[in-house]
Amino acid sequence: MLAETICSAVSAAGLGLAALTAYRKRFLAATRIAAYSLVPVGLVMTGVVQWLTGIVFKPTVWVGFGVLGLAWLLFMTTRAIERRRLGPGEEPAKRPKAAKGRPAPEAVAPAASAPSLANGARPGTAPAAAPAEDFSDIEAILKKHGI
Repeated sequence: MLAETICSAVSAAGLGLAALTAYRKRFLAATRIAAYSLVPVGLVMTGVVQWLTGIVFKPTVWVGFGVLGLAWLLFMTTRAIERRRLGPGEEPAKRPKAAKGRPAPEAVAPAASAPSLANGARPGTAPAAAPAEDFSDIEAILKKHGI
């Protein structure tokens, strides 16, 4: 009830100011002042003022704003910690998206040959058993360089 009275008084004062401005032959400014002064009465008539006063004076609403603030604070804290761990210029690693009902494929270099795919195994399948240790290619490289 008090808010509606205040809005009505503000509108009446604004309309009086608009009348004075029109008396001074400044009709454009007077029309603008009259438009602004009618807004509070319109808000009272539509019920917006009653709705706002109901929100402002309910303790549960303020607790709700506090919970939202706490959620925002926790979110920003976790983001800051994540950025600090990564270092400058790094971004968090993104996981590949999987198709519906299928697991995401494992990452393989674009020009990967069959040996890099664990003896021709397809991505996403279990790797084949490792062959017996064969260091002949490594020995050839070392002999080539005189080691």
